[in-house]
Amino acid sequence: MNYFDTDLTTLHEKLVNKELTAEQLTRETLAKIKADNEAINAYITIDDDVAIEAAKAIDAKGINPDNLWAGIPVAVKDNIVTKGLRTTAASKILENFNPIYDATVIEKLRANDVIVIGKTNLDEFAMGGSTETSYFKTTHNPWNLTKVPGGSSGGSAATVSAGGVLAALGTDTGGSIRQPASFTGVVGVKPTYGRVSRWGIIAFGSSLDQVGPFTRTVKDNAALLNLIAGHDEHDMTSSDKKVPDFTAGLDGSVKGMRVALPKEYLGEGVDENVKKAVLDAANTFKELGATVDEVSLPHSKYGIAAYYIISSSEASSNLQRFDGIRYGFRAKDVKNLEDVYVRSRSEGFGDEVKRRIMLGTYSLSAGFYDAYFRKAAEVRTMMINDFKKVFENHDFIIGPTAPTPAFGIGEDSSDPKKMYMNDVLTVPVNMAGLPGMSLPAGFSNGLPVGLQIIAKPFDEQTLYKAGYAFEQATDFHSKTPKIGGDK
Repeated sequence: MNYFDTDLTTLHEKLVNKELTAEQLTRETLAKIKADNEAINAYITIDDDVAIEAAKAIDAKGINPDNLWAGIPVAVKDNIVTKGLRTTAASKILENFNPIYDATVIEKLRANDVIVIGKTNLDEFAMGGSTETSYFKTTHNPWNLTKVPGGSSGGSAATVSAGGVLAALGTDTGGSIRQPASFTGVVGVKPTYGRVSRWGIIAFGSSLDQVGPFTRTVKDNAALLNLIAGHDEHDMTSSDKKVPDFTAGLDGSVKGMRVALPKEYLGEGVDENVKKAVLDAANTFKELGATVDEVSLPHSKYGIAAYYIISSSEASSNLQRFDGIRYGFRAKDVKNLEDVYVRSRSEGFGDEVKRRIMLGTYSLSAGFYDAYFRKAAEVRTMMINDFKKVFENHDFIIGPTAPTPAFGIGEDSSDPKKMYMNDVLTVPVNMAGLPGMSLPAGFSNGLPVGLQIIAKPFDEQTLYKAGYAFEQATDFHSKTPKIGGDK
């Protein structure tokens, strides 16, 4: 089974009409992802027995014709806790952590008879942009196994790209859904901050993290967000705004809409083929009846510096709990309590996580808080105001998702500054709490290029409307990597 030639609606109809059972679909899905996993390394844990038993139970009670997701296998990033299923955040310090509860998004999946097929690889604690900082393995890009799939949600993006599953969940702190979606040629959405509950997500940056879906098509993506969005009393940052049907209004029309194209998003450092893909996309929107204007987001150039101060500061606070005492890895042959703390964290965390803890602790320390953290927070406000100004006269913003296509494994991993700059086009969205989408928009030397679409807060409907119109007017989403079949 691969998911290249089908979509959610088609699979649902087959399940309802008993042309296919949930158990058959699950077994075929497991066979496909296992066949690919040796090459791609998309999964940390594959949940064979439990997934098959869940499928059997769904078949026994029957597929609800009104529930599109009933019986559909979905992969989940391994920093989203799953009851009874190992959750590691790709870190040695949580190598054997077995949660006693489900994250809210997992509760919602299970309540709708979605089958959690396994936990996907990521950069350790979601800190990275290539899925190379994982303690367990390096995930490979299905389009070219010598290239990274992006990160931190690289495993989720790679398995959808390879046709292993119809959909997967990831998390996005500074672009960790959109950038891997761009690198692997799939649709990835970071919802508005607060649209989806963060309860049960192993926190990186609490004011930035957001769960979102990966799929092959825009419509399927909207359907999965329908399932996981909504207020959660466990999460004080989740919004109580009404959740609309995100699949409504997908009519392929953007006529009369105003599109903004920031000049800063096509500046120095952006690959020429990426620029061409974005400019071609702008022309596509014009042909569909939209108006495209050049605009400016002047403070976006400070986004990387401000983001890494804020996110690392929040990470240094969030990761204090991993101390070798309550749960997780504990160093052996320790001499005293201080030795437990120091050695457990030194041996349990990887270099990138240590680097960000140190940066964040420094930024929050006495004497440096005003110089770094407070200043970064002020820049964040300026960036929010830049977006507000653009959205006064425009419906959505377009630009590249990443400045380049996927880079080689090992190519940037030894240079943290170069690695951080890969997030330059995605972090402003997280800093402003906005919804953003990446969808296929072309190719550069055989590797996918992503178009980023950004909308107003809690206006995912416009995001999906624009993305669907572009998708229907082009054929980039129909291209598939060789690992899963012929192009």
